[in-house]
Amino acid sequence: SKTKALIVAAGLGSRLKSHTENLPKCMLDFGGKTLLERQLSAYRECDINNISVVRGYKKNKINYKNIKYFDNKNYGKNNILNSIFYGEEAINGNIIIAYSDILFESNVVKRLLESENDISVVVDIDWRGYYIGRKDHPIEEAENVIFNSNNEVVKIGKIATEKQEVHGEFIGMIKLTNRGTEIFKQNFHRVKKLYWDKPFQRAKTFQNAYLTDMIQELVDIGVKVHCTIIERGWKEIGTVEDYRNALKEFNQ
Repeated sequence: SKTKALIVAAGLGSRLKSHTENLPKCMLDFGGKTLLERQLSAYRECDINNISVVRGYKKNKINYKNIKYFDNKNYGKNNILNSIFYGEEAINGNIIIAYSDILFESNVVKRLLESENDISVVVDIDWRGYYIGRKDHPIEEAENVIFNSNNEVVKIGKIATEKQEVHGEFIGMIKLTNRGTEIFKQNFHRVKKLYWDKPFQRAKTFQNAYLTDMIQELVDIGVKVHCTIIERGWKEIGTVEDYRNALKEFNQ
């Protein structure tokens, strides 16, 4: 069945300082198009036209046509994992769920679409170079992945890179099949009941959990999470420095 996309764009983007005073970070301009427009183009190039966006901060600034919107009214008090589930009614069938602050080529999406696994995450194995000279976003903040010889996730999240041999960086994009969405949703509701207001995986409370915390939970209970391996072809736009560097490349 046709694959859909759900883009999570509710966050404040506070590390982009003045750039996000009046705009969500996905509305930053890159060579005449917003970051979100560039994402939409990449999905549409791969024949993904059923696209939903979870909005929150400055939500009225995101209003493209032919997109379904879900609003996270508590965006100031929760994090990515809970934000995703404001769009739960879209999470069925084959779906890609992704962060809104990544700039990526359509090839990345194409690679992910080739995966037939129930749960697949995109992992860049040529990731360390992105952190050279990147002062505002140190390597310790990367969402890293350790995977086994079958390319299945063993560990994911902000792993102490100097202590363990890390294989790649999770770029913030996951694909679920119909069976994958059921596993994902059932386990989200299971852990939500157990850990609300309590520590969950690496998060201080369940409300503050990242997507990677949920993925680690799935791995811990024996669910196979497959890595779709890429080498470059994307960028995270998390800080002013990231934005300036990306713009420099655009202008070249």
